[in-house]
Amino acid sequence: MKKLVLLIFGLVALFFVNAQEKQNAPAPKSPPATVSEELSNGTVITINYSRPSVRGRTIGKDLEPLPGQVWRTGANKATVFEVSKDVTVEGKALPAGKYALFTLVDGDDWTIIFNKTWDQFGAFKYKQADDALRVHVTSQKAESFAETLTFTISKEGVVTLLWGDYKVSFNVK
Repeated sequence: MKKLVLLIFGLVALFFVNAQEKQNAPAPKSPPATVSEELSNGTVITINYSRPSVRGRTIGKDLEPLPGQVWRTGANKATVFEVSKDVTVEGKALPAGKYALFTLVDGDDWTIIFNKTWDQFGAFKYKQADDALRVHVTSQKAESFAETLTFTISKEGVVTLLWGDYKVSFNVK
């Protein structure tokens, strides 16, 4: 009986120590976020991503996206772009499903890439052969500086990425 009481006491103590450690853990540098919107036709667009912060670094120099290199369009795992129905993106067909959202930047010209391998870390295993769709858009100067990467989705299907001084939008119908 004495051993059982000690075992129970030890397990309870371990539980409380573990819970306290989780409370004291530092916040992640690139916390996860989700944005979702239902369009007027019933299509649901959802973006799951991690939100890096600029923290005094220069985008395109010592912070992604770097010119000519595929970027996971976020931090940690690849950003996941999901549509509940078949859609068009900038007028090009994209079937319903989940995609890794990558970008390729060349000055103000951005290539938005929807890759079939949505469950991957970063862009380390990115394969162009797995691209479902690529569209080209032009970035604009953001109205205000976005310290952390932010995605928005309007009811009309305009998906906007805000990152530093960049504002990059594409249309989903």
